[in-house]
Amino acid sequence: MAVVATLTMRFTGHLAYPTLLLMLSLPALSQTQLTRDQVVAETMKPYTGPSNRGVDPSTLTGKVMAGYQGWHAADGDGLGRGWYHWWGRGGKFEPGSCKFDLWPDVSELDADERYATAFRLPDGKPAEVYSAFNRKTVLRHFRWMQDYGIDGVFVQRFVGEVSHPAGLRQFTTVLAHCREGANLYGRTYSVMYDLSGMGANQMQRVTDDWKLLVDHMKITKDKAYLNHAGKPVVVLWGFGFSDGRKYTLAEGVELVRFLKDDPTYGGNTVMLGVPTYWRTLDRDTVKDPQMHELILKADIVSPWTVGRLRNLNDVRNYTDKTMIPDVAWCKEHKKEYLPVVYPGFSWHNMNARSPLNDIPRQGGKFLWAQYVAAKKAGCTMVYQAMFDEVDEGTAIYKCTNTPPVGASQFVTYEGLPSDHYLKLVGAAAKMIAGKSPLFEEMPDVSRAKP
Repeated sequence: MAVVATLTMRFTGHLAYPTLLLMLSLPALSQTQLTRDQVVAETMKPYTGPSNRGVDPSTLTGKVMAGYQGWHAADGDGLGRGWYHWWGRGGKFEPGSCKFDLWPDVSELDADERYATAFRLPDGKPAEVYSAFNRKTVLRHFRWMQDYGIDGVFVQRFVGEVSHPAGLRQFTTVLAHCREGANLYGRTYSVMYDLSGMGANQMQRVTDDWKLLVDHMKITKDKAYLNHAGKPVVVLWGFGFSDGRKYTLAEGVELVRFLKDDPTYGGNTVMLGVPTYWRTLDRDTVKDPQMHELILKADIVSPWTVGRLRNLNDVRNYTDKTMIPDVAWCKEHKKEYLPVVYPGFSWHNMNARSPLNDIPRQGGKFLWAQYVAAKKAGCTMVYQAMFDEVDEGTAIYKCTNTPPVGASQFVTYEGLPSDHYLKLVGAAAKMIAGKSPLFEEMPDVSRAKP
Protein backbone atom coordinates (compact mmCIF):
# COMPACT_ATOMS: atom_id res chain seq x y z
CA MET A 1 0.00 0.00 0.00
CA ALA A 2 1.11 3.55 -0.65
CA VAL A 3 1.85 5.65 2.38
CA VAL A 4 -0.23 8.78 2.86
CA ALA A 5 1.34 11.68 4.72
CA THR A 6 -0.23 14.86 6.04
CA LEU A 7 1.60 18.17 5.96
CA THR A 8 0.35 20.63 8.54
CA MET A 9 1.25 24.22 9.26
CA ARG A 10 3.65 24.36 6.33
CA PHE A 11 4.96 27.75 5.32
CA THR A 12 5.37 28.19 1.60
CA GLY A 13 8.76 29.83 1.79
CA HIS A 14 9.63 33.49 1.14
CA LEU A 15 6.08 34.72 1.60
CA ALA A 16 5.42 38.40 1.24
CA TYR A 17 3.50 38.14 4.50
CA PRO A 18 5.11 35.20 6.29
CA THR A 19 2.20 34.68 8.71
CA LEU A 20 0.23 32.63 6.18
CA LEU A 21 -0.17 28.97 7.18
CA LEU A 22 -1.49 26.33 4.86
CA MET A 23 -3.08 23.01 5.69
CA LEU A 24 -2.28 20.62 2.89
CA SER A 25 -2.97 16.93 2.52
CA LEU A 26 -0.24 15.17 0.62
CA PRO A 27 -1.13 12.58 -2.00
CA ALA A 28 0.30 9.09 -1.70
CA LEU A 29 4.06 8.81 -1.70
CA SER A 30 5.99 6.20 -3.59
CA GLN A 31 5.28 2.61 -2.60
CA THR A 32 8.71 2.16 -1.06
CA GLN A 33 9.72 4.78 1.48
CA LEU A 34 13.44 5.45 1.41
CA THR A 35 15.26 5.95 4.69
CA ARG A 36 17.30 9.08 5.29
CA ASP A 37 20.55 7.15 4.80
CA GLN A 38 19.26 5.76 1.51
CA VAL A 39 18.33 9.25 0.32
CA VAL A 40 21.78 10.55 1.22
CA ALA A 41 23.42 7.71 -0.70
CA GLU A 42 21.16 8.26 -3.72
CA THR A 43 21.25 12.06 -4.01
CA MET A 44 24.33 13.43 -2.27
CA LYS A 45 27.32 12.91 -4.50
CA PRO A 46 30.11 15.22 -5.66
CA TYR A 47 29.73 16.76 -9.10
CA THR A 48 32.05 15.15 -11.64
CA GLY A 49 30.70 16.58 -14.89
CA PRO A 50 32.07 19.37 -17.08
CA SER A 51 32.29 22.94 -15.82
CA ASN A 52 32.24 25.70 -18.40
CA ARG A 53 33.44 29.24 -17.90
CA GLY A 54 30.92 32.01 -17.64
CA VAL A 55 30.25 34.42 -14.78
CA ASP A 56 32.89 34.78 -12.09
CA PRO A 57 31.77 32.64 -9.11
CA SER A 58 34.38 34.18 -6.82
CA THR A 59 32.33 37.27 -5.96
CA LEU A 60 28.79 38.48 -5.45
CA THR A 61 29.77 42.00 -6.43
CA GLY A 62 28.26 43.09 -9.72
CA LYS A 63 25.77 40.22 -9.84
CA VAL A 64 22.02 39.79 -10.04
CA MET A 65 21.05 36.55 -8.32
CA ALA A 66 17.51 35.24 -8.63
CA GLY A 67 15.76 33.08 -6.08
CA TYR A 68 15.08 29.54 -7.31
CA GLN A 69 12.33 27.73 -5.42
CA GLY A 70 12.55 24.48 -7.37
CA TRP A 71 9.61 23.11 -5.41
CA HIS A 72 7.22 22.10 -8.19
CA ALA A 73 6.63 18.41 -8.86
CA ALA A 74 4.14 16.53 -11.01
CA ASP A 75 2.20 13.32 -11.03
CA GLY A 76 4.32 10.88 -13.02
CA ASP A 77 7.69 12.59 -12.60
CA GLY A 78 9.19 9.74 -10.55
CA LEU A 79 9.23 11.64 -7.27
CA GLY A 80 6.03 10.16 -5.92
CA ARG A 81 4.70 13.33 -4.28
CA GLY A 82 2.00 14.04 -6.86
CA TRP A 83 1.33 17.64 -7.89
CA TYR A 84 3.51 18.98 -5.10
CA HIS A 85 3.27 22.76 -4.74
CA TRP A 86 0.88 23.14 -7.66
CA TRP A 87 -2.09 21.89 -5.67
CA GLY A 88 -4.52 23.85 -3.53
CA ARG A 89 -6.24 23.02 -0.29
CA GLY A 90 -6.83 19.37 0.48
CA GLY A 91 -4.12 18.33 -1.95
CA LYS A 92 -6.44 18.79 -4.93
CA PHE A 93 -5.09 20.08 -8.22
CA GLU A 94 -8.05 20.89 -10.41
CA PRO A 95 -9.94 23.99 -11.60
CA GLY A 96 -10.82 25.90 -8.48
CA SER A 97 -8.05 24.31 -6.41
CA CYS A 98 -4.46 25.44 -7.00
CA LYS A 99 -2.03 27.76 -5.26
CA PHE A 100 -0.35 29.77 -8.00
CA ASP A 101 -1.35 32.82 -10.04
CA LEU A 102 0.95 32.64 -13.10
CA TRP A 103 0.86 29.66 -15.46
CA PRO A 104 4.32 28.70 -16.78
CA ASP A 105 4.91 28.71 -20.52
CA VAL A 106 5.86 25.13 -21.36
CA SER A 107 5.79 25.55 -25.13
CA GLU A 108 9.58 25.11 -25.43
CA LEU A 109 9.67 22.02 -23.25
CA ASP A 110 9.95 18.57 -24.78
CA ALA A 111 7.20 16.00 -24.38
CA ASP A 112 9.01 14.27 -21.51
CA GLU A 113 9.08 17.55 -19.58
CA ARG A 114 5.37 18.34 -19.76
CA TYR A 115 2.68 16.92 -17.51
CA ALA A 116 -0.99 17.19 -18.48
CA THR A 117 -3.38 18.48 -15.81
CA ALA A 118 -7.15 18.63 -15.31
CA PHE A 119 -7.11 22.30 -16.35
CA ARG A 120 -8.18 23.27 -19.86
CA LEU A 121 -6.77 25.89 -22.21
CA PRO A 122 -9.09 28.21 -24.15
CA ASP A 123 -8.92 25.80 -27.12
CA GLY A 124 -10.05 22.90 -24.92
CA LYS A 125 -6.68 21.14 -24.77
CA PRO A 126 -5.27 19.99 -21.42
CA ALA A 127 -3.02 22.57 -19.78
CA GLU A 128 0.44 21.30 -18.87
CA VAL A 129 2.98 22.08 -16.18
CA TYR A 130 6.56 21.01 -15.46
CA SER A 131 8.45 19.39 -12.61
CA ALA A 132 11.71 20.64 -11.11
CA PHE A 133 12.42 17.02 -10.21
CA ASN A 134 12.95 16.55 -13.94
CA ARG A 135 16.65 17.22 -14.54
CA LYS A 136 16.07 18.23 -18.14
CA THR A 137 13.81 21.14 -17.20
CA VAL A 138 16.08 22.58 -14.52
CA LEU A 139 19.00 22.48 -16.95
CA ARG A 140 16.78 24.30 -19.45
CA HIS A 141 16.13 27.00 -16.85
CA PHE A 142 19.87 27.51 -16.41
CA ARG A 143 20.30 27.72 -20.15
CA TRP A 144 17.72 30.51 -20.11
CA MET A 145 19.78 32.26 -17.42
CA GLN A 146 22.80 32.05 -19.68
CA ASP A 147 20.83 33.17 -22.73
CA TYR A 148 19.42 36.25 -21.01
CA GLY A 149 22.39 37.26 -18.86
CA ILE A 150 21.20 36.32 -15.36
CA ASP A 151 24.20 35.51 -13.19
CA GLY A 152 22.81 32.72 -11.07
CA VAL A 153 20.46 31.72 -8.28
CA PHE A 154 20.07 31.26 -4.58
CA VAL A 155 18.72 27.71 -4.42
CA GLN A 156 16.05 27.56 -1.73
CA ARG A 157 16.52 24.82 0.83
CA PHE A 158 13.49 24.50 3.07
CA VAL A 159 14.61 23.22 6.45
CA GLY A 160 11.21 21.76 7.28
CA GLU A 161 11.32 19.71 4.08
CA VAL A 162 14.88 18.41 4.16
CA SER A 163 14.31 17.19 7.72
CA HIS A 164 12.35 14.16 6.43
CA PRO A 165 13.36 11.64 3.73
CA ALA A 166 10.78 12.56 1.06
CA GLY A 167 11.60 16.26 1.21
CA LEU A 168 15.32 15.59 1.48
CA ARG A 169 15.18 13.50 -1.68
CA GLN A 170 13.19 16.10 -3.59
CA PHE A 171 15.16 19.20 -2.68
CA THR A 172 18.59 17.58 -2.79
CA THR A 173 17.81 16.24 -6.27
CA VAL A 174 16.76 19.73 -7.34
CA LEU A 175 19.93 21.18 -5.80
CA ALA A 176 21.98 18.67 -7.78
CA HIS A 177 20.16 19.70 -10.96
CA CYS A 178 20.94 23.35 -10.20
CA ARG A 179 24.58 22.55 -9.53
CA GLU A 180 24.85 20.78 -12.89
CA GLY A 181 23.03 23.57 -14.69
CA ALA A 182 25.29 26.22 -13.20
CA ASN A 183 28.39 24.29 -14.24
CA LEU A 184 27.17 23.52 -17.75
CA TYR A 185 25.97 27.03 -18.53
CA GLY A 186 28.57 29.12 -16.72
CA ARG A 187 26.27 30.38 -13.95
CA THR A 188 26.74 30.40 -10.19
CA TYR A 189 24.60 29.30 -7.27
CA SER A 190 24.45 29.30 -3.49
CA VAL A 191 22.42 27.46 -0.86
CA MET A 192 19.75 29.57 0.86
CA TYR A 193 18.19 28.02 3.96
CA ASP A 194 14.57 29.06 4.42
CA LEU A 195 13.79 28.75 8.14
CA SER A 196 10.05 29.44 7.86
CA GLY A 197 7.91 27.11 9.93
CA MET A 198 10.69 25.90 12.20
CA GLY A 199 10.08 25.47 15.91
CA ALA A 200 12.28 26.46 18.82
CA ASN A 201 15.58 24.65 19.38
CA GLN A 202 15.67 23.11 15.90
CA MET A 203 18.70 24.86 14.40
CA GLN A 204 20.61 21.60 14.67
CA ARG A 205 18.64 20.59 11.58
CA VAL A 206 20.43 23.31 9.61
CA THR A 207 23.88 22.38 10.88
CA ASP A 208 23.23 18.69 10.25
CA ASP A 209 22.09 19.37 6.70
CA TRP A 210 25.04 21.66 5.98
CA LYS A 211 27.40 18.95 7.17
CA LEU A 212 25.77 16.51 4.75
CA LEU A 213 26.15 18.93 1.84
CA VAL A 214 29.80 19.57 2.66
CA ASP A 215 30.74 15.96 3.43
CA HIS A 216 28.81 14.14 0.70
CA MET A 217 28.14 16.63 -2.10
CA LYS A 218 31.38 18.56 -1.52
CA ILE A 219 29.18 21.55 -2.28
CA THR A 220 31.64 24.29 -1.34
CA LYS A 221 34.34 22.72 -3.51
CA ASP A 222 32.15 22.89 -6.60
CA LYS A 223 33.58 25.17 -9.30
CA ALA A 224 30.27 26.95 -9.84
CA TYR A 225 29.45 27.52 -6.17
CA LEU A 226 29.25 31.21 -5.27
CA ASN A 227 32.01 32.65 -3.13
CA HIS A 228 32.44 36.16 -1.76
CA ALA A 229 35.38 37.70 0.09
CA GLY A 230 37.22 34.43 -0.53
CA LYS A 231 34.63 32.22 1.18
CA PRO A 232 31.57 30.15 0.16
CA VAL A 233 28.27 32.02 0.54
CA VAL A 234 25.60 30.50 2.78
CA VAL A 235 22.28 32.29 3.21
CA LEU A 236 19.95 32.13 6.21
CA TRP A 237 16.49 33.51 5.49
CA GLY A 238 13.90 34.23 8.13
CA PHE A 239 15.38 35.66 11.33
CA GLY A 240 13.75 38.67 12.95
CA PHE A 241 10.23 38.64 11.45
CA SER A 242 7.53 39.81 13.85
CA ASP A 243 5.06 37.09 12.90
CA GLY A 244 5.38 34.84 15.91
CA ARG A 245 8.21 32.59 14.79
CA LYS A 246 9.28 30.10 17.44
CA TYR A 247 13.02 30.14 16.86
CA THR A 248 15.01 32.94 18.44
CA LEU A 249 17.63 35.51 17.51
CA ALA A 250 19.96 33.90 20.04
CA GLU A 251 19.72 30.67 18.04
CA GLY A 252 20.59 32.70 14.97
CA VAL A 253 23.74 34.05 16.60
CA GLU A 254 24.87 30.51 17.38
CA LEU A 255 24.08 29.30 13.86
CA VAL A 256 26.03 32.14 12.27
CA ARG A 257 28.93 31.41 14.61
CA PHE A 258 28.91 27.76 13.47
CA LEU A 259 28.88 28.69 9.77
CA LYS A 260 31.71 31.16 10.23
CA ASP A 261 33.90 29.66 12.94
CA ASP A 262 33.48 25.88 13.01
CA PRO A 263 36.91 24.35 12.25
CA THR A 264 35.46 21.83 9.78
CA TYR A 265 32.26 23.31 8.39
CA GLY A 266 32.80 27.03 8.94
CA GLY A 267 34.81 29.56 7.00
CA ASN A 268 31.78 30.84 5.10
CA THR A 269 30.46 34.24 4.10
CA VAL A 270 27.04 34.40 5.79
CA MET A 271 24.17 36.36 4.31
CA LEU A 272 20.97 37.05 6.26
CA GLY A 273 17.54 37.45 4.66
CA VAL A 274 15.82 39.78 7.12
CA PRO A 275 12.61 41.84 7.38
CA THR A 276 12.29 45.14 5.54
CA TYR A 277 12.61 47.32 8.63
CA TRP A 278 15.46 45.50 10.31
CA ARG A 279 17.43 48.68 11.01
CA THR A 280 14.66 50.55 12.85
CA LEU A 281 13.22 47.43 14.50
CA ASP A 282 9.62 48.24 13.65
CA ARG A 283 6.69 47.15 11.44
CA ASP A 284 7.64 43.67 10.19
CA THR A 285 10.63 43.32 12.54
CA VAL A 286 10.85 42.14 16.15
CA LYS A 287 11.62 44.96 18.57
CA ASP A 288 14.72 43.30 19.92
CA PRO A 289 18.22 44.85 19.87
CA GLN A 290 19.67 41.37 19.47
CA MET A 291 18.57 41.67 15.83
CA HIS A 292 21.47 44.04 15.28
CA GLU A 293 23.82 41.77 17.22
CA LEU A 294 22.89 38.97 14.83
CA ILE A 295 23.47 41.13 11.77
CA LEU A 296 26.83 42.28 13.07
CA LYS A 297 27.89 38.61 13.34
CA ALA A 298 27.06 38.06 9.64
CA ASP A 299 28.50 39.58 6.49
CA ILE A 300 25.66 40.53 4.12
CA VAL A 301 22.22 41.98 4.88
CA SER A 302 19.30 41.37 2.49
CA PRO A 303 15.95 42.97 3.48
CA TRP A 304 12.84 41.21 2.11
CA THR A 305 10.62 43.84 0.47
CA VAL A 306 8.16 41.71 -1.50
CA GLY A 307 4.63 43.02 -0.89
CA ARG A 308 5.84 46.08 1.01
CA LEU A 309 6.13 48.32 -2.08
CA ARG A 310 3.04 48.62 -4.24
CA ASN A 311 3.76 51.32 -6.80
CA LEU A 312 6.38 53.71 -8.13
CA ASN A 313 5.73 56.23 -5.38
CA ASP A 314 6.38 53.53 -2.77
CA VAL A 315 9.69 52.74 -4.45
CA ARG A 316 10.76 56.37 -4.20
CA ASN A 317 9.69 56.72 -0.57
CA TYR A 318 11.29 53.43 0.47
CA THR A 319 14.54 54.35 -1.26
CA ASP A 320 14.81 57.76 0.41
CA LYS A 321 13.57 56.85 3.88
CA THR A 322 14.79 53.29 4.29
CA MET A 323 17.20 51.90 1.69
CA ILE A 324 19.66 54.79 1.57
CA PRO A 325 19.92 54.89 5.39
CA ASP A 326 20.22 51.08 5.38
CA VAL A 327 23.16 51.28 2.99
CA ALA A 328 24.79 53.95 5.16
CA TRP A 329 24.35 51.79 8.28
CA CYS A 330 25.95 48.84 6.52
CA LYS A 331 28.91 50.91 5.37
CA GLU A 332 29.41 52.25 8.88
CA HIS A 333 29.40 48.74 10.31
CA LYS A 334 31.40 47.19 7.47
CA LYS A 335 28.55 44.99 6.24
CA GLU A 336 27.41 44.54 2.66
CA TYR A 337 23.89 45.21 1.46
CA LEU A 338 21.89 43.15 -1.02
CA PRO A 339 18.50 44.70 -1.89
CA VAL A 340 15.55 42.60 -3.06
CA VAL A 341 13.56 43.61 -6.13
CA TYR A 342 10.43 42.04 -7.60
CA PRO A 343 8.25 42.57 -10.69
CA GLY A 344 4.77 42.54 -9.14
CA PHE A 345 2.66 40.44 -6.85
CA SER A 346 -0.42 38.20 -6.92
CA TRP A 347 -1.42 35.29 -4.69
CA HIS A 348 -5.19 35.14 -5.19
CA ASN A 349 -5.37 31.37 -5.70
CA MET A 350 -3.42 30.78 -2.50
CA ASN A 351 -5.16 33.51 -0.53
CA ALA A 352 -8.67 34.16 -1.86
CA ARG A 353 -9.01 37.33 0.20
CA SER A 354 -6.28 38.95 -1.87
CA PRO A 355 -7.34 40.38 -5.25
CA LEU A 356 -5.95 38.97 -8.46
CA ASN A 357 -2.97 40.99 -9.72
CA ASP A 358 -2.70 42.75 -6.39
CA ILE A 359 0.49 44.66 -7.27
CA PRO A 360 0.51 45.25 -11.06
CA ARG A 361 3.76 44.90 -12.99
CA GLN A 362 3.11 47.92 -15.22
CA GLY A 363 4.82 46.20 -18.10
CA GLY A 364 8.08 46.05 -16.15
CA LYS A 365 8.23 49.70 -15.04
CA PHE A 366 7.72 48.74 -11.39
CA LEU A 367 10.67 46.33 -11.49
CA TRP A 368 12.92 48.65 -13.46
CA ALA A 369 12.32 51.50 -10.99
CA GLN A 370 13.60 49.27 -8.18
CA TYR A 371 16.78 48.49 -10.11
CA VAL A 372 17.38 52.17 -10.82
CA ALA A 373 16.82 53.00 -7.15
CA ALA A 374 19.27 50.31 -6.05
CA LYS A 375 21.91 51.48 -8.51
CA LYS A 376 21.55 55.13 -7.49
CA ALA A 377 21.77 54.14 -3.81
CA GLY A 378 25.17 52.61 -4.51
CA CYS A 379 24.17 48.95 -4.40
CA THR A 380 26.59 46.65 -6.21
CA MET A 381 24.54 43.44 -6.04
CA VAL A 382 20.83 42.58 -6.27
CA TYR A 383 18.56 39.70 -5.26
CA GLN A 384 15.86 39.20 -7.92
CA ALA A 385 12.67 37.73 -6.47
CA MET A 386 12.09 35.25 -7.99
CA PHE A 387 12.97 33.08 -10.97
CA ASP A 388 10.15 30.54 -10.66
CA GLU A 389 7.82 31.86 -7.94
CA VAL A 390 4.42 31.63 -9.61
CA ASP A 391 2.61 31.24 -6.25
CA GLU A 392 3.04 34.92 -5.43
CA GLY A 393 3.23 36.06 -9.02
CA THR A 394 6.84 37.25 -8.78
CA ALA A 395 8.26 34.85 -11.38
CA ILE A 396 10.48 36.21 -14.15
CA TYR A 397 10.81 33.01 -16.18
CA LYS A 398 8.60 32.29 -19.17
CA CYS A 399 4.89 32.44 -18.36
CA THR A 400 1.95 32.27 -20.74
CA ASN A 401 -0.57 34.89 -21.78
CA THR A 402 -3.12 32.16 -22.54
CA PRO A 403 -3.59 30.35 -19.22
CA PRO A 404 -6.36 27.85 -18.53
CA VAL A 405 -9.94 29.03 -18.27
CA GLY A 406 -12.49 27.98 -15.69
CA ALA A 407 -12.86 28.13 -11.94
CA SER A 408 -9.29 29.31 -11.23
CA GLN A 409 -8.13 32.73 -12.38
CA PHE A 410 -4.62 33.56 -13.51
CA VAL A 411 -2.66 36.71 -14.28
CA THR A 412 -0.55 37.06 -17.41
CA TYR A 413 2.35 39.06 -18.74
CA GLU A 414 -0.17 41.53 -20.14
CA GLY A 415 0.38 40.36 -23.70
CA LEU A 416 4.15 40.88 -23.51
CA PRO A 417 6.39 38.07 -24.79
CA SER A 418 6.93 35.26 -22.31
CA ASP A 419 10.62 36.14 -22.07
CA HIS A 420 10.03 39.86 -21.45
CA TYR A 421 11.13 39.73 -17.82
CA LEU A 422 14.13 37.55 -18.54
CA LYS A 423 15.26 40.19 -21.04
CA LEU A 424 14.53 43.03 -18.64
CA VAL A 425 16.45 41.44 -15.77
CA GLY A 426 19.32 40.71 -18.14
CA ALA A 427 19.43 44.40 -19.07
CA ALA A 428 19.30 45.35 -15.38
CA ALA A 429 22.14 42.95 -14.61
CA LYS A 430 24.36 44.79 -17.08
CA MET A 431 23.48 48.07 -15.40
CA ILE A 432 24.23 46.76 -11.91
CA ALA A 433 27.55 45.33 -13.10
CA GLY A 434 28.50 48.66 -14.71
CA LYS A 435 28.52 47.15 -18.20
CA SER A 436 25.86 49.59 -19.38
CA PRO A 437 24.84 53.11 -18.30
CA LEU A 438 22.11 53.82 -15.79
CA PHE A 439 18.85 54.38 -17.67
CA GLU A 440 16.12 56.12 -15.68
CA GLU A 441 13.49 54.98 -18.18
CA MET A 442 12.85 51.30 -18.73
CA PRO A 443 14.63 50.23 -21.92
CA ASP A 444 12.80 48.70 -24.87
CA VAL A 445 13.93 45.08 -24.71
CA SER A 446 11.49 43.82 -27.32
CA ARG A 447 14.20 43.61 -29.97
CA ALA A 448 16.89 42.26 -27.68
CA LYS A 449 18.04 38.81 -28.68
CA PRO A 450 18.79 36.12 -26.11
